[in-house]
Amino acid sequence: MSKNSNKQIVVGITQGDGNGIGYEVIIKALADPRILESFTPVIYGSSKIFGFYKKLIHNIEQMDTNVISSAKDAHPRRINIVNCLPDNVFVEPGQATPESAKAAITSLEWAVRDIRKGDIDVLVTAPINKKAMVGEGFGYTGHTEYLQNAFGVKDITMFMVSQTMKVGVVTGHIPLKDVPSSITKEKIISKLRLMDQSLKRDFGVDMPKIAVLSLNPHCGDGGLLGSEEQNIIRPAIDEAVEQGILAFGPYSPDGYFGLREYNKFDATLAMYHDQGLEPFKALSFSDGVNFTAGLPIVRTSPDHGTAYDMAGRAAADPLSMRASIFAAIDIYRNRLEYDRLLSGKMVEQTLDQTEDA
Repeated sequence: MSKNSNKQIVVGITQGDGNGIGYEVIIKALADPRILESFTPVIYGSSKIFGFYKKLIHNIEQMDTNVISSAKDAHPRRINIVNCLPDNVFVEPGQATPESAKAAITSLEWAVRDIRKGDIDVLVTAPINKKAMVGEGFGYTGHTEYLQNAFGVKDITMFMVSQTMKVGVVTGHIPLKDVPSSITKEKIISKLRLMDQSLKRDFGVDMPKIAVLSLNPHCGDGGLLGSEEQNIIRPAIDEAVEQGILAFGPYSPDGYFGLREYNKFDATLAMYHDQGLEPFKALSFSDGVNFTAGLPIVRTSPDHGTAYDMAGRAAADPLSMRASIFAAIDIYRNRLEYDRLLSGKMVEQTLDQTEDA
């Protein structure tokens, strides 16, 4: 993988569930031929399925595709398709099938293999059906958990980003009844560290300010509605501040979002999945991006699901997929620049120490 920030970035895109809207939003997002001036797309899936959905979408100009067996053979001015699925693959739009789940797993595994080797620079994942994939032996509750294990990192966080706001979560894909027992001071501090570092390295924020939400209504009302704020959340914020993180709160979510308090901060840490994602999607659905903070590679995804009810009707909106692609490119370049500047500072410090000696 080249470290030249001006090079044509290779964007790996998994097909997700082929019976959902994944191919439709990918095709629409790549429909303008001028987009190939910005990056080189590599789709992991099937040229046969790509062709099926392309025929369903009207008013698309000629799309120059390049069918390849490896991302190493990607053409910089073509839509490259790595045929990683069997030739007899077929499509059932709107249906969750074992075949589509297996195909989604294969697509993801091939893309992860190639980003490890440096054949692609960033990873964009189309929506999957988690239940169907688990039924076919996928041992994770989503992309996020799979990638955490694949890259052997201790902690990551789901980081929803848009032009309007950025929202992270302490607990992700777990039942709501398990949320209170899963929230600990250590976990909150870990997520704040991840978000703080990501805001600096991935988004170019110098001194990020992070708001922390409460778990209980009205921040627990002094213990009347719950003690987590007093016993866990506030102590976690205090310790994070001692570590140099600009964390504030906790804030009651209803007033925080209702009064648009999020505009005062660079990011918001929610206690659980829907507490953060419901307001995020209400305010940023069209351009929302799911970014996995804490991975050594850049991974983004649209903020919507497979939308089986829309599949095969050419009605899916590609804005979130397009935003995911360009967010991945921006984050990749930000990381290169941040690491270059950090390396330069370390060299300067070494020289200063040598002169002092």
